[in-house]
Amino acid sequence: MNNSGSDYGLWGLVVVNSLIFIGFSYSFFKPVNLRDWRSFGAYSAFIVALFAEMYGFPLTIYLLSGWLGSKFPGVNLFGHDAGHLWWLLTGQQGNPHFGALHLLSAVFLFAGFALLSKSWHVLYHAQRRHQLAQAGPYRHVRHPQYIGFVAIMFGFLLQWPTLLTLAMFPVLVLMYVRLAISEERDSEKAFGQAWRDYAEVTPRFIPRRGRRNGTRAAHTH
Repeated sequence: MNNSGSDYGLWGLVVVNSLIFIGFSYSFFKPVNLRDWRSFGAYSAFIVALFAEMYGFPLTIYLLSGWLGSKFPGVNLFGHDAGHLWWLLTGQQGNPHFGALHLLSAVFLFAGFALLSKSWHVLYHAQRRHQLAQAGPYRHVRHPQYIGFVAIMFGFLLQWPTLLTLAMFPVLVLMYVRLAISEERDSEKAFGQAWRDYAEVTPRFIPRRGRRNGTRAAHTH
């Protein structure tokens, strides 16, 4: 195993990148109540764990170094490129930033942030009017902002998987599902039949192909 150089220990980059991605998401999500802060806090923990391994200390590489060293004896495991584990494990050559999975991850990241932005814009104006929202992503799914968070986390897993974030991801997805169900109970209490009519024709997370509805979404994320 070649450990001639390390690209880690850059804790300043951990802080800067964490603040950028957490702050950018905060500008769209705007947590209000305890439930909002729980969902946003879970996402933030994922981001910090990710960048701590990406630039700080490569815990996953360290734990797997014996196996990776025997499988890839000529690779500097503590160089930054080796942290792109999908790239390394599939034996790809060249710059991993131009690999298919890395480019696909950029698509998921962009889509996730765009969904957060569009959803918040619709929800913000609906809240000010104390009405159910009508336009945008809420026409297709009941919880577009949660989908946005999941898309962002999945995008990061495509380019930089770690043992911790891989373990966190299904737990956070389950948490968002439970939060969504809890929010729906509150929405039904607040909007009554209007919410039930909306929920009947609008899927919770996965849009129906070729089907649009003009009903209004409640104050959900």
